[in-house]
Amino acid sequence: MSHLVRDWMSSPVVVIDADSSVSFAMTLMRRRHIHSLVVVLKDHHNTTYGIVTTTDIRDKIIAASRNPAETTVREIMTTPVQVAHPEWTLVECSRKMQEKNVHHLPVVDENNELIGMITATDLFMAAEEIGWLSDWESKSS
Repeated sequence: MSHLVRDWMSSPVVVIDADSSVSFAMTLMRRRHIHSLVVVLKDHHNTTYGIVTTTDIRDKIIAASRNPAETTVREIMTTPVQVAHPEWTLVECSRKMQEKNVHHLPVVDENNELIGMITATDLFMAAEEIGWLSDWESKSS
């Protein structure tokens, strides 16, 4: 069984426009049973990514008593966002999530194109399905 991000990431990724309302983001997340949405930010020469998560909504909307219908995703999203690469091992991915204190990483290819999403839940499912291997990294080489 593989121990690489490409084999455990979700694809396609659910994306949202930065100028969409947080209300729309909440509805999209609830209907899709997901906890984050990727925001694709393109300018003339490059693409960067942002992310809005249920934690952002909890902290920046609910706890702050803001109206989600009157707030845009752009106002609460995190950008730029750390990304993962499909050839990373699950151990590398887990360490990056721990280092950055995040639970969701968009996955990009060598051309910086969005190809998937890997989450802490995906890592949990991989660990449960694969079983505990103290040498996950060496077995995935």
